[in-house]
Amino acid sequence: MIKTNIIAVGKLKEEYLRDACDEYTKRLVPFTKTVITEIAEERCGDNPSAAEINNVLTKEGERIVSKIPKGSYVIPMCIEGTQLSSPEFSKHIENVAVKGFSEITFVIGGSFGLSEKVKALGNCKLSFGKLTLPHQLMRVVLLEQIYRAFTISAGTKYHK
Repeated sequence: MIKTNIIAVGKLKEEYLRDACDEYTKRLVPFTKTVITEIAEERCGDNPSAAEINNVLTKEGERIVSKIPKGSYVIPMCIEGTQLSSPEFSKHIENVAVKGFSEITFVIGGSFGLSEKVKALGNCKLSFGKLTLPHQLMRVVLLEQIYRAFTISAGTKYHK
């Protein structure tokens, strides 16, 4: 059984988002051990300069890199990543296990995304489309899609 890690910048502030994440994490128990690691969000002003944004990305990136398990298959979530259908995503996760990885780590950045260093560590980059989603909502969407991927592989009726 492959272990699934999610490294996410920021804490879930709204109870409904925490409830949704808890629900999908619970549903994933038969398929994978899921570990969510929250990284502190770097603060900056309301109208940050490019240098301030770069500083935020660098500091958050350092925190993220320190939490990526050694030997894990890393998937940064970023808009320039590959877009997959749910069945393709399921197959991709299956292939990660076939390649001999025992852990898969998804990385969700903060308000400004991910540093280039974090993106470069990825075995592949993944995008759920060109829409911009709040990073807190992205965590719920990612957990749902991971759950969907495992149910597709298991042949259950969840994915229609």
